[in-house]
Amino acid sequence: QVQVVESGGGLVQAGGSLRLSCAASGTIFSINAMGWYRQAPGKQRELVAIITDVGSTNYADSVKGRFTISRDNTKNTVTVYLQMNSLKPEDTAIYYCNALVARYYYSDSLNYWGQGTQVTVSS
Repeated sequence: QVQVVESGGGLVQAGGSLRLSCAASGTIFSINAMGWYRQAPGKQRELVAIITDVGSTNYADSVKGRFTISRDNTKNTVTVYLQMNSLKPEDTAIYYCNALVARYYYSDSLNYWGQGTQVTVSS
């Protein structure tokens, strides 16, 4: 099994900051990439930021310069953080963590999702 668990959402005023955390653990051979996605009411889920196993990052244009994704590896767990600064009301959404995981050396990589965490930015 693979567990992907997010934390750190909440309510913040416009201009404020939040940090989201996501921990991936379980039977994992390698994690190729981890990323944050978000889904606002009535909209499709969209990529916010992604970080690869070698530390390459990519961001949605709407969050560049405001959000930073980082990654911390320990023996049995990989944790990804999303530092969100200068938050805007349009950042309000459920944020989901995704991990692209190969469970064994011979396995294909599969996507695993967390349960989501609500971020609400008031104006």
